[in-house]
Amino acid sequence: MNHNRQYTLEAARFMREHDRFLVLSHVNPDGDATGSALGVVLILEQLGKDYVVVNEGETPSKFHFLPRFDRLRNLSKQPLDEKFGAVIAVDCADESRMGDVRSLFGSEALLLNIDHHPTNDGFGTVNLIRTDAAATAEILFEVAEELGVAFNEELALCIYTGLLTDTGGFRYSNTSPRVMEIASRLLSYGVKPGEVAERCLEEITFAHVKILRRALQNLQLSHQNLVATITVSIADFAETGAEREDAGGLVNYCRNIEGVEVGVSFVESEPGVVKVSMRARDRVDVSVIAKQLGGGGHAKAAGCTIRGSLPEVKQKVSLVLEEAVGVKTDE
Repeated sequence: MNHNRQYTLEAARFMREHDRFLVLSHVNPDGDATGSALGVVLILEQLGKDYVVVNEGETPSKFHFLPRFDRLRNLSKQPLDEKFGAVIAVDCADESRMGDVRSLFGSEALLLNIDHHPTNDGFGTVNLIRTDAAATAEILFEVAEELGVAFNEELALCIYTGLLTDTGGFRYSNTSPRVMEIASRLLSYGVKPGEVAERCLEEITFAHVKILRRALQNLQLSHQNLVATITVSIADFAETGAEREDAGGLVNYCRNIEGVEVGVSFVESEPGVVKVSMRARDRVDVSVIAKQLGGGGHAKAAGCTIRGSLPEVKQKVSLVLEEAVGVKTDE
């Protein structure tokens, strides 16, 4: 039996053996995190299990079309006074990405860690980590097959959303034949690809346009034009009335500039806390950079959260980038 199948079996057994679960995804959840968490929920329902599904903070409203979205509990607004013996974490590259949820774990809690990030440190009791998978949702598809649960439009929609968003609409280099094969199968259950793409990839808020207009004014090229950066401050949010969710995707404007190898966005989410997102083209592995800075991710998409003022954080990241691209900031 190959290792992948063995770990998939262990994950399936974990879901069968316990009765009540805490299900969680990473902080600032994206389409794969949300689709995978709600996919787990739908699988557990078919197995006749109880669950509570949580996130440390708000889940972007654009995913409200996903089934059981209304069951997602925002712990910052709806604290939970319960200890869980069985926990399922999806799409969390390391323990810190789960956020502040440890208080919900019982003293003997067992944790199933399902993920596809190369930087995952295997923090679970059971670890199903497939770095060859394009999305955690791809791994969940295999688990659902192993469990023999019935695929229907709801479950297919959750898994398809994870695949679509983590491949950038089937455009990124992680779009494998297997991804397209699974996506094709999921469409046969009634998923409407145009509608999902519209909601997840196309539709934007006017607040996003306002924050984008402001951010593009400070876009800078450095490191012999190999690096492009964009910055959003607390003041930008206050003056445009935008939410943190509205600043998503800005990093792609940097990375997509011809000749740029690394795009970086600095988003000051609260005073003294900066979320750094990085996207790479070919030459640089940004997961290595992110790990050096206390974060993680993939070779071409990674990030971290750093405490400090915007100038301090930008200087810190710039120095690490000098080493990565082999060019000094001001050259």
